[in-house]
Amino acid sequence: MAVSELIVAIFRLNGRLLVAGDRLVAGLGLTSARWQVLGAIALSPVPEPVARLARNMGLNRQGVQRIVGELEAEGFVELKDNPHHRSARLVVMTPKGVQAYNAALQVQAPWVSMLGEDLDAKSIKAAAKVLEGLRQRLEHLSRDGADEE
Repeated sequence: MAVSELIVAIFRLNGRLLVAGDRLVAGLGLTSARWQVLGAIALSPVPEPVARLARNMGLNRQGVQRIVGELEAEGFVELKDNPHHRSARLVVMTPKGVQAYNAALQVQAPWVSMLGEDLDAKSIKAAAKVLEGLRQRLEHLSRDGADEE
């Protein structure tokens, strides 16, 4: 089935992206996972608690909590009091975190350009649309509890 083949291809690509991402940002004190969490923080319009960051990223809270703990220990993020919830503190990037995230974007730009060479923009947009559709279906199933059987 074509969807099964696509899912296997996504899993393989994800593994390669994580390895390549780790190499790309290793000199910045980051891993792909740390970079991903910093990106979620950077892209959020307001500071968020770990649970909401995890939900926005489509990851489990425990995994994101572990990474946030590492980032906090190394000074990339800090936890601030949440006026809406006493125990769910807000994750905020420190200047060191902002600097590392921006540096990661700078090293990523030429890498992404190289990966995209000779690829048709329409095909890339079509692929992105299919992937977004699959993500939305999975979110819908998750909300309905259908993926927990």
